[in-house]
This record gives sequence, structure tokens and C-alpha cells, in this order.
Amino acid sequence: MLKKKITSITHCGREITVQELEDIKETVSMFQRLSRVELAQTIAENLQWYRASGTNKVDASLKLLEKLESQGFLKLPEKRIKSKYTIKKKILITDKTGPQPEISCNLKELCPVKLEIVKDKDVAALWKEYVSRYHYLGYNRPFGYTLRYFITSELGRLGCILFSGAAKSMGTRDSWIGWTEKQRLNNLAWVINNSRFLIFPWVRVQNLASHVFGQINRQISTHWQENWGYSPVLMETFVDPIHYQGTCYNAANWQYLGLTTGQGLVRKGKSYSTTPKKILVKPLAKNFRDILCSEKLVGRMI
Repeated sequence: MLKKKITSITHCGREITVQELEDIKETVSMFQRLSRVELAQTIAENLQWYRASGTNKVDASLKLLEKLESQGFLKLPEKRIKSKYTIKKKILITDKTGPQPEISCNLKELCPVKLEIVKDKDVAALWKEYVSRYHYLGYNRPFGYTLRYFITSELGRLGCILFSGAAKSMGTRDSWIGWTEKQRLNNLAWVINNSRFLIFPWVRVQNLASHVFGQINRQISTHWQENWGYSPVLMETFVDPIHYQGTCYNAANWQYLGLTTGQGLVRKGKSYSTTPKKILVKPLAKNFRDILCSEKLVGRMI
């Protein structure tokens, strides 16, 4: 027997009123032939629940539906078996990313160095292959909004960069920003994470990495706005001190905040640990704290 009453709740920083909950329950009851993702899409649209880019907050909506089901408020349709086409494909290593002749010169001889935004499907596949082959962490599918770059010059491609979604929750960073939990849940998209940075092993050019980050500091707000419809105000990254010291970030005026706990985000029934990482940040706007602590921050609206 499903429960008939429930009070308003707050989910992912948004208050869901009693009337909205009743509307959700009615929608789920009426459209049992829809998949769970389709229902989540419908619910997010009805709630006018948008991500920073202006698209519907489907993931948050789906989690809300599953939460309501666990509380006995509604009954979702059965989960559908994933298509074989959704199974993660292994990245094959080919001759396309094989080692190249060494590039060893000073930075002035190499310039101009440019950032090539990766959009084309075939170029993106090549980018993933390079990262999978040469980055010590390999390639994992990023979460949130993403922006991929090739680092290029007249001598060819020099490396890869990835920006993706920020860490969900991190005490040291969150205390430094000064936002509340609700503000963090609502405004996290305005923080982006440099989750991969790779200079190919045959490229040996002093100060190249810091030069690239200097370009990132100046250009990424515009690139993100053009691709996702809003401008981030803070960048973050994690550096494993076992492998690197983060010298290029320091040279590009990133700020060191401290070390992660190594425990990861707490999730029900799941836990993992890793070695502590250095936390480095770089503001992209002088008033980034005011923006991140805003109660009415919105990106592109539909």
C-alpha cells in the first residue's frame, strides 16, 4: 500500500512543494508506459527545473523519483534492460597515437601555441585514445559539462586538456568559498574541474605547461559560454603529490588550499579511499564568492 500523504521536501537544493509532489505522483500514475528517464525528463520540464546550460535537470529529477518511490509515495515503472549499444566500449590503442619524434626547443621557437576545442566525433575519439594511452590515470567518462582541448602548434599536437564537473562536496574548498549547502547544490555548475592535463612524453619544452594554463585562464570563460551558455567563475584541480607537485599550476597563479581527505564522497552502501591530493583553485571572476553564494544564480534560460 502506497502512502497517500507526504510533506514538502528539499531535493538537490530545490524545495518541492506538496502540490508539486501530488502533480508528480499523478504524472507517474498516468504515464506508466514511459521509461524512468522519460518520466524524469517530463517531471523536470513540468517543474521548470533547469541546469545551468538551460537543459532539464534529468539526473536530479530521476533521483527525486527514486527517492519518492523508496518512501512509498509512488510506484515507478520497472527498469528497462540497457541496450547493448549503451555498453561502454573499450578504447583501442592504434598507430594514430604512436610516439612521435622528440620536440625539444624553447617556448619562443614553439609559439604560437593554441588551444583547439574538440567537437568533431572522430577528433574526440582520437583525443580519448591519447589520454587513455599516455595519462597515468587513463581515460574515464567525465561527469557534468565537459570541454576538451588539444594543445597544438605548427609542429603538431602537443597534449590534451579536459575540464568537467566539479567535485560534489569538499570540506576544504567549500569552507574557503563560504557557501551554504543549498548554495553549493544550486551553484556547483559554476565551478569546473581540470580533471586531465597531459603533455605528450615526446614534447620537452620548458614552461609550456604554465604557458598553456595562462591561455586557459584568459579564454575558458568565453569558450564555456559559447558551448554551454554560462560562464564559470572558479576552476579547481587535484594534483597527486606522489606523481607531481603542481608546479605549472603555481606558475599560472593557481592557489593551493590544502589536501583532500582521500575518502571521497559518502554514498549509501559505497565507500572508497585513495591517497590525499593537493587542492588547487583559480578564480575566473573577482566577485566569484558573491556569485557562488547567490540564491538566484541562473545560466541560459530556455
